[in-house]
Amino acid sequence: MKVVVFEDEKLASERLIQLLQSIRPDAEVLASMKSVEAALLWLENNEQPDLIISDIQLLDGTSFEIFEQHKIECPVIFTTAFDEYAIKAFEVNSIAYLLKPIQKEKLEVALSKLQAQQSSASSLDIDSIREMLKSETVEYKSRFLVKLGQRIRAIPVEKIAYFYSQDKLTFLVTFENQKYPIDQTLEELDALLNPKNYFRVNRKFLVHFDAVADIHPYFKGRVKLGLEPQIDEDIVVSSEKTPVFKQWLDS
Repeated sequence: MKVVVFEDEKLASERLIQLLQSIRPDAEVLASMKSVEAALLWLENNEQPDLIISDIQLLDGTSFEIFEQHKIECPVIFTTAFDEYAIKAFEVNSIAYLLKPIQKEKLEVALSKLQAQQSSASSLDIDSIREMLKSETVEYKSRFLVKLGQRIRAIPVEKIAYFYSQDKLTFLVTFENQKYPIDQTLEELDALLNPKNYFRVNRKFLVHFDAVADIHPYFKGRVKLGLEPQIDEDIVVSSEKTPVFKQWLDS
């Protein structure tokens, strides 16, 4: 089985491929792409695979733009943290819609479904899809345990303004400007936090919506952020990620 992956986060892509190959050792991943532009270029120059596994939010837009611009005849498994895209996902050749963080068991069921029917899920009744999505619940992390000397304190996520990495360590900063080290990496946090509230603006920062105080145009299509509480560091969003970031702010 030849597979192509559309996923803008490197670690998420690597984990997905690892899960896929643990379930289907015969799966050959032909390519993994981060953007709509790269995906379209690959599809225009290669034969279609047996399966596409695609995140919906990519660096420069949503994967639906790929399917609007290029005729896709192979089945698609969508992965995303945003369940509001579900109905639109089933308008293309989707055989499954998996909410992040992806569970091995659900991916295995989706692959079994592909093997069993090899058909488009667009023929599914919309009411059936809605009922199915009701069972796809995601529990995001609600608090973090931090150490205060010999004591341990629980910090609710609604009090956390942003997370950042520095010297291979990860810190959380509260809206009251309290800073604590935590064990998780930003990649792990990205899967644990509700994406409606938190956005990974770059490799070093994961910010809450309410922590974004200012947005300034930066050269080459990028934007520079001012956070509250303030931090003595330039926080720049790449030109590829800026459109998605603005969409997130406006959602």
